[in-house]
Order: sequence, then structure tokens, then C-alpha cells
Amino acid sequence: MEMTGWSQLHTMKNAEQGNRPLARATLRRIMGFARPHRRRIVHFVLLSILGALLAVATPVLAGRVVDAIVSGDAAGTVVRLALLIALIAVVEAALGLLERRLSATLGEDLILDLRRAVFDHVQRMPVAFFTRTRTGALVSRLNNDVIGAQHAFSSTLSGVVSDAVTLVLTLVVMLTLSWQITLLALVLLPVFVVPARRMGTRMARLHREAAEVNAAMGTRMTERFSAPGATLIKLFGRPGEESREFAARAGRVRDIGIRTAMAQYTFMTALTLVSALALALVYGLGGYYALRGTLEPGAVVALALLLTRLYAPLTALAGARVEVMSALVSFERVFEVLDLKPLIDEKPGAREVPEGPVAVEFDGVRFGYPSADKVSLASLEEVAALDTRGGDDVLRGISFRAEAGQTVALVGSSGAGKSTIAALLPRLYDTDEGTVRVGGVDVRDLSAGSLRATLGMVTQDGHLFHESVRENLLLARPEATEEELWDVLARARLDVLVRSLPDGLDTVVGERGYRLSGGERQRMTIARLLLARQRVVILDEATAHLDNTSEAAVQEALAEALEGRTAVVIAHRLSTVRAADLILVVEGGRIVERGTHERLLAKGGRYAELYRTQFATPDRGPGPDADGTVTGTGRPDTAGTGRADSRRTDTGRADAERTGTDTGPAAGVKVPA
Repeated sequence: MEMTGWSQLHTMKNAEQGNRPLARATLRRIMGFARPHRRRIVHFVLLSILGALLAVATPVLAGRVVDAIVSGDAAGTVVRLALLIALIAVVEAALGLLERRLSATLGEDLILDLRRAVFDHVQRMPVAFFTRTRTGALVSRLNNDVIGAQHAFSSTLSGVVSDAVTLVLTLVVMLTLSWQITLLALVLLPVFVVPARRMGTRMARLHREAAEVNAAMGTRMTERFSAPGATLIKLFGRPGEESREFAARAGRVRDIGIRTAMAQYTFMTALTLVSALALALVYGLGGYYALRGTLEPGAVVALALLLTRLYAPLTALAGARVEVMSALVSFERVFEVLDLKPLIDEKPGAREVPEGPVAVEFDGVRFGYPSADKVSLASLEEVAALDTRGGDDVLRGISFRAEAGQTVALVGSSGAGKSTIAALLPRLYDTDEGTVRVGGVDVRDLSAGSLRATLGMVTQDGHLFHESVRENLLLARPEATEEELWDVLARARLDVLVRSLPDGLDTVVGERGYRLSGGERQRMTIARLLLARQRVVILDEATAHLDNTSEAAVQEALAEALEGRTAVVIAHRLSTVRAADLILVVEGGRIVERGTHERLLAKGGRYAELYRTQFATPDRGPGPDADGTVTGTGRPDTAGTGRADSRRTDTGRADAERTGTDTGPAAGVKVPA
């Protein structure tokens, strides 16, 4: 009876979810996931039925043992009955193990199928989905909701079948033994069930409140314990206030825990009391009938034992709808993610990027970031309603062509659309109008694998996974050999550092690479680019975090890596793009100027204005020299003017090939506010 109470408490925690209407479409989709496992489901149900039959047989045999003793039957009869009870117990235990094995296998296989489906689907979602979604909420779908869906097969299915069979058989046997006692026992059923139903709302409210306060405490710990968060707290945090705030949140968790524990204990005490009263009724009335000779003593014992088997399935079945609906809610939350349509799909029969040098072309491209309701879910953003704003043009008629082997630089104000142009090349987004071509082919007609193998990007933040140096590099080319890894590390000027690490290539770099310095992280991403050997490279402020010495070394490595390749460079520091084959000035989503460094300076337009502003000197005032060089500025010259000219002047491309670009989020994509 105690197990029944705890089961009912678990059900009540989800009582509010159980009020939702049954969705036939959801059931059909569940059957689709269950169909591959239908043979094991049938075996599982049959075992549940057989277990229910054995559960009812034991009380009946116990009653016969009592009758045999009272009537003075031969000792052999009692022994045979006892051995039969023991055999049933052994068989019941074996069936329970087998049933549990099938239950666990079904549940875990279902978890695997659902998780793979959600994971594969999420990988196909556009970058806009990840910029809006809270990572924790998305991970919860792969963990909590998938486990809730598993519960439908591992517990609810067997429970409903077993409880229904047990209830029917128990009632039949009890009515056969004494219909009067059986009916009277059923009269007490509302006293057993009603308190549970009345407690449902309170338990659900406590459960929801506990989840909220635990989430609030967990969120604060997650933010404060991450590497950036811990650094921020040490720089600006006030330890005393942080401790008091955490203690307040932890105190709310404690308070709700006490209230929940008391409610559970009160409920369990009430159920135990009702159970004891019901047993007292059976023994009292049954004993009275036995003394009068209208009922066998063994029947009284059998009725008492069967009573404990009667209330359990009755109570469980009373809450079965809640359990089923709770499982359906978990399925619906998983299907909610699966129903999000990816904005970017690979066409059937998609083409490969043509062999050889690759040109890049934008032809009349217009683009606006999609609104939240097209790429996200309110529950994943943890908001009441999705923002329907969006779709305003960020790019307005962008057209240019970078011939194979050329370097094109994008410059302009922050928010002008430069990073958005870069995001359209690897098809992180699709255009609203116009065409982006790689190798003369519309990127929408190319296979995703071929496009990834052709285009590489170095972003400003130098993101690394919490994995080893080796694993972070092999992300670019999994089949790379040990010698190739050391080669790219040497070319990125990282081989000495990696050899000095405790485990060399197998050293874990920490969350987002925080065990490395900013410059070391950036050089790791450049080494990854060198390993990938892509024919088109997008540089996003590739040397932003490097000191002068490291920058010079990496510039040389980039110059070697970009030799003969097409490069798109987004730059804030204009000194780094002077030698680009083509400079595009982007403002307000349009290309307002285009040309070489010298021509744009001579034109005296927006580029010249940006150049004068950036290289203004306090003693001379703004403006470059007549030949376009900048003197007396210190950093700008060493960043790419005088130093780059002294290093390499034969091709006129080395400076741009060794440059970086401006910024965006981690994926190199500018997200609208």
C-alpha cells in the first residue's frame, strides 16, 4: 500500500499537465516511433498479464493453506500448497526481471531514437535558431522531455495493462469468496481515492514551485561558475552580496523542500490509515462470518491479502490518465522541436563545387533576418510570446565578384552588413532575393558537405570546444595524420606551446579554450583553417587578439595558406587591407564605393573619411600623406603598412592575405537586436 501512495504522489506532481486534451496526431506519431519495437512491446504486455495472474494466485493459495490447517488435512497438503506458493514466487521474480529487462530496453531504445531525431534535426536549423534559443532549454528537450516520453513505455504501458488485469481478476475472486465483504470494501474506496485527488492540485503547485526555485538557483550557479562569469565576478562582484543572494535562493529551495516533505508525509499517513481501516473491516466482518460458519477462515485471509492487491491497481488506474497525458506532454514537447522547419534545406541531387580555383559572386542580393516566429519557439526562448518583428532588409542589392585567387575586403561602419555578407557565403542563411554563387553555382544548388569543404572561416573570438588540442584540430579534417597536425601547428607558430603542454596534443583546452590566451586561441583556429585546406577563406578579424610578434608570424602563415585562394576579408583596421584586389565600402546594407586603396583615397569619399578618422594624429591632424601612407601613428603602421611593405611587395596581395576582419557573434554572424 505504501508503494501505491508513492506512485500516486509521483502522478500528482504532473496533475496539471494531465488536464490537456488527448491529441490523436500525437498518438499517431508515437506509434510511428514505437512501430520498430512492436514485437518487444507485445512480449512486454504478455509478461505483464502473466505477472498479474500470478499476483492474484498467491493470496488464494494462502487462504487454502489456512483452510487445510483448520480442517486438519494431511501435512502433505499444506506442504504442497506452500511449495506451490514458493514456486509461484520464484516464477514471479523471474518474470519481474525479464519484464524489467524488456521495459528498460524499450525505454532506452526509445530515448536513443528520440534523441537522435532531435539532435539531427537541430543540427539542420539555421544560425538564427541558435542565436535566439536558450541552450539550457534546448538541452532539456533532449534530456527531461525525452525521459518523460520514455516513461510512457517503461512504466505507464506496463502499469496500465498489469493494473487492469490485476483489478479484474482480484474483483472476480473476491466476489466469489464473499460479495458482501467485497462491496463493503469498495464503499471505502472513495475515502482512499478522494484525498489523493484533492491533494493533486497542491502537490502539482509545490512541484512547479520547486522546479522554479531550483532553476533560479541553478541558473545563478551556472552563470557564476562559467569561466567568463567567474572572471567578471572577481573583477566587479561583491562577495558578500553574492553570498547573500545565493543563500536567499538556496533558502527558498530549502523551504519548498520542507513543505513538500510534510505534504507527502501527511498524504502517506492518510493512505496508511485508510488501508488499516479497510483491513480491520475485512478481518472483523470476515471473522464474524467465519465464526457463524458462513465463510471459511482461509477465505478471510485470502480476502485480506486480495484487498491490498485491489486498492493498488484501483488507485493507479484512477491516475492513469494523468500519467498517460503527462507522457504525451513530453512527446509533444519533443515533437514541437521536430516540427520546426529548417529554413535551409539541401536540394535532392545537390551538386558539388566544381574542381579548381573558385570564384565568388553576389548578384543583386537582398536579405533580412527572419523574425523569431519563423525560426524559434517561445518555450525555448523562455518568453511568453515570440517576437514577430524582423524581415527588414539588412542587405539591399549587393553585387560584386571575387575572381579565383583574388582578395576582396569589406569595410564600413559597424552594423553596415559586412558580417551578414560573409554569413551568406557558407549558407548560414539564404538570400531573400538575388543569388550567391561559389564556383559559378548557386549555393542553394550545392551540397552542404561540398560547400563546407570549399569555404573556411576564421572568426574573431577563436571558439574552441572543451576537448583536446587534437580533437579541436581534427574538426577540420578527421583523417589528418599526426605529422599534418604538427605541421599546421608549426605554421601557426603553436608547436612549441603545444609540446610544452602536459599531454601535448591530448591536452584539454578548457571551456571555449579558456586555458589558452586569446592569441593562442586565435592561432588554434588558424591552424584549423590551414589543416582544412579550403579554396575560399573568409577572415573575420583573424589577428585581432595577437601581439605584434605573434601577428607577424601568423600573417606569414596566412599568406602561405591563402596563396592562390579566394579570400573575403572583413576589416575594421584599414591599414590591413591596402593591398586587397578590391575594397568594398558597405554602408546601410549597400555598397557605396568600390575600388583599390589608392583609387578610393583619391576619390575622397566614405573610404577616405574612414581612413582619415582612423589614422588622425594629434600633431598633424587627420589625413594620410599624399601617397596614402600614414606617419607618426605608431600602431596602424606596424599593424600592416610599413611592416607589411618591408616584408613583401612583389604581389601587392600579401597585406590583405594576412588580415582579419570585423565582428559578429561566435559564428561570425551579425544578429539584429
